[in-house]
Amino acid sequence: MAVVLVHGNPETDAVWRPLMGKLGELGRDDVTCLSPPGFGAPVPDGFGATYLEYRDWLIGELEQFDAPVDLVGHDWGGGHVMNAVMSRPDLVRSWVTDVIGIYDPDYVWHELAQGWQQPEVGEKLVDAMVNGPVQERLSRWHGFGITREVAEGMIAGQNEEMGRCILALYRSAVQPALRELGEYLPSAAARPGLALLATEDNVVGTDEMRHRQAARAGAQVAALEGLGHWWMVQDPARGAKVLTEFWASVPG
Repeated sequence: MAVVLVHGNPETDAVWRPLMGKLGELGRDDVTCLSPPGFGAPVPDGFGATYLEYRDWLIGELEQFDAPVDLVGHDWGGGHVMNAVMSRPDLVRSWVTDVIGIYDPDYVWHELAQGWQQPEVGEKLVDAMVNGPVQERLSRWHGFGITREVAEGMIAGQNEEMGRCILALYRSAVQPALRELGEYLPSAAARPGLALLATEDNVVGTDEMRHRQAARAGAQVAALEGLGHWWMVQDPARGAKVLTEFWASVPG
């Protein structure tokens, strides 16, 4: 059974490397990383980078596998995972996301996301991100608990094309978009799900929001105590253990 990892913003698949190493140590070497267009992968002609287009992109990728997969999403990758699973649960054996709370009716986009959603302000923010001095960008990632190797891999993929996709994606998801998507969350219960709750992640909704939406999606909840948004880099061994234990519990 293949494991498929989908990363988010402003990342490349470098963010998964530490976790993949630990999964391999636990016997899971059947891992594929899918990079969303603009985030370490080319942007197809005519691709508008809206959240619906990313959903359809992921569905198309999953259709290429011979059997349903164990699907894992982080950040916007976790959003793409849920949007795909809500539409096509038949394509997965199980699903995992760390952003289930964004579908809560009370969720408010974090400050940086709101900046990206504003004309001119967003353009200035992404310009600083992709064109700022490399050492400053490395230091910023280090402050989030990201290793230098992973940070360098992500910075290498941050360019103007990624910036355009960031703006288009976030602007397509201005509220009430997520609240409306959340109405379909119960359909994800058609397949076993796991909501990862990194307790120090303060951009994906409160603990209460995440528990509420996990329950609506019929998902288990695994708390990652003391870890933040980039849990897969901060403690990949713990992340791999939680994931493999969940997969072992899935029938079939």
